[in-house]
Amino acid sequence: MTLTGKQKRYLRSEAHHIDPIFQIGKSGINENMVEQIKDVLEKRELIKVHILQNNFEDKSELAQQLSESTESHLVQQIGSMIVLYKESINNKTIELP
Repeated sequence: MTLTGKQKRYLRSEAHHIDPIFQIGKSGINENMVEQIKDVLEKRELIKVHILQNNFEDKSELAQQLSESTESHLVQQIGSMIVLYKESINNKTIELP
C-alpha cells in the first residue's frame, strides 16, 4: 500500500504536535534501534525521528533506509526530522482519509 498525497498531508498535520522519540547519532542506524522503532510503530502508528548534527550521512538516505528496515511509510523528511507511519495490527487509532 502506498500513501496518497491527501493521506500524507493528513499524517503530516497529525505529526506536527508529536515530539521525536528516537535520535540517530554518529553511529547511525543499528539492529536494536530498528527493532525498538518497529515496536513503537505498532503501538503509536506515527512517530518522529530526529537526526543529530553529529551524523554526517545523507539525511535522505537515512530516512529511506529507516523506512525500508522498519517496513513503514516515509511520510516526511524535512531537515533533520523524519516522520514514519505504519498501520498497527492491534492498536489501530489513526483513520486515514
